[in-house]
This record gives sequence, structure tokens and C-alpha cells, in this order.
Amino acid sequence: MGPRRGRRTLPPKGTKVVATNRRARHDYDVLDTFEAGIALKGSEVKSLRDAKVQLKDSYARVQDGEVWLHGVHISPYAFAQGVFGHDPDRPRKLLMHRAEIDEVMGRTQQESLTLVPLSVYFKDGRAKIELALAKGRRRYDKRQAIAKRDADREAARAMARTRRRNP
Repeated sequence: MGPRRGRRTLPPKGTKVVATNRRARHDYDVLDTFEAGIALKGSEVKSLRDAKVQLKDSYARVQDGEVWLHGVHISPYAFAQGVFGHDPDRPRKLLMHRAEIDEVMGRTQQESLTLVPLSVYFKDGRAKIELALAKGRRRYDKRQAIAKRDADREAARAMARTRRRNP
């Protein structure tokens, strides 16, 4: 599946969203999104199914031709002890096609973009992550985005009121 361009999309049928990074859309301008698999241990998958994951302050980085996810906290599974447990903050390898990795690597280096995880979900029983190529927003950009969103909301409300009055 290639990159998805455009605004926020609803998850496809058969997916269960586990966690979203709402802060990412506030702090960054999302340019492109990619879907990647995550290499996980068994206890990590169990914790993901219980939605025990935090994406806050997480990012992805291309290292040695591979994409690694840093800063994601997956809580230890309550029923896994000893060697069957996992380190909650370890870097996790992401599974992407070579062409996608090359595109991401080139764009992050040339355009100084950041790879930010937007959401973690299960698709057909497999853990996936939605990554965004994003550009950081300055403080005044955030204020403009908030003002634009509020203006759009007010316009939508006004149109809805007009439709209700004039059926």
C-alpha cells in the first residue's frame, strides 16, 4: 500500500484503533502518511490488545536502511513474568517496503521532515502503525491553525442553522 495523501482518513473496515497521537496533528503539519508493520514480542502484542500503549513524544528514524520506532511505551503485560516479559521503552523495528524506506529516508534528509506516529491499530489481526512525514509547526502557526479550525466550525454551525430554519 503506497502513501496516503490528504486529510485525516477514517480507518478501513476490519481495523481496531488501539491508540492515537492527537498531539502530533497539533504540533506538526502532516504531509504524507505511511502504513507500517511493527516487529513485536508476544507480551507486547497482548499489551497492545489491551490498549496499554502511549505514543506521546514518540518518533521514528531511519538507521542503516531500516526504520526504528523510538519513545513508544508499551506497558508490560500483567501475566507475563521473567523472560517472557519485555522492556516497555525499547526501540521497535518497523516493517516497510524498500521503496517506502528509501522515499522516507530521502525526504527526511533533504526536506528536514520528521517521522511521527499518528496511530497504532490492528488490521486483519496484525499490529500496524500509521506514520506521518511531517514538518514542525512554530507557535504562531499553531495559533493560526486553531483560529482556522474554529472559523470552519462556526461556518459549519451557521450553515446547519440555516438548513434547519429553511427546510
